[in-house]
Amino acid sequence: MHSSRVSAIRILLARDEDLCIVPQNIIEFWNVCTRPVESNGLGMTAAQAEAEVREIERIFSMRLDQAQMYQEWRRLVANYAVKGVKVHDAKLVASMLVHGLTHILTFNFRDFTRYSEVTAVHPDDVQD
Repeated sequence: MHSSRVSAIRILLARDEDLCIVPQNIIEFWNVCTRPVESNGLGMTAAQAEAEVREIERIFSMRLDQAQMYQEWRRLVANYAVKGVKVHDAKLVASMLVHGLTHILTFNFRDFTRYSEVTAVHPDDVQD
């Protein structure tokens, strides 16, 4: 999936799209990076993860958490009857809505299709 992700990001940057992240993206990324390989992680050291995060922060603009995100998250989980681990996806959508972002680039396309407020885009669907 790495080449698909890199290709999509390059295309979007060439289009001069504003590529954004929120703190949750980095938190979840760090979790996966530093989790052992045998636990479905990448097995990186903290220093390796830090170097990767620096590169991500160089490429993407950071949208910081806002007080309104909690209320938006509450609205989303109630309206869409979100349960379990999917509450984290709702938090990303809440962040997007508060910041006026409309599209999310994700391999977990199906996890976001329930939210009519945003458009989920799979990296393979980004074309020149």
